[in-house]
Amino acid sequence: MFAGLNGKKVTGSAQVSGSDVTLSGFTSDEGPDLHVYLTNGTDEAAVSAGKQLGAVKFDKASQMFALSGVDAAGYTTVVIHCDKAKAVFGAAKLS
Repeated sequence: MFAGLNGKKVTGSAQVSGSDVTLSGFTSDEGPDLHVYLTNGTDEAAVSAGKQLGAVKFDKASQMFALSGVDAAGYTTVVIHCDKAKAVFGAAKLS
């Protein structure tokens, strides 16, 4: 389940299944340049070291991102990040 960070609101869930990451029931505060990342934390260093999966739409409840050769087992967190503002909007722990 997503939790908002840095004063931003993000809700919904993230699930890794096979070669995809799926966002369900997803909404986020609007941002100019939102992307979804696999990371090992929620700070800027973790985002920089993580793997960007693609641009995310703040108002589309169901979205899917291909892992394209990325081993999701090496990551602990799905992060919604505004690349333009260099700000983490929210994160979901993978279990």
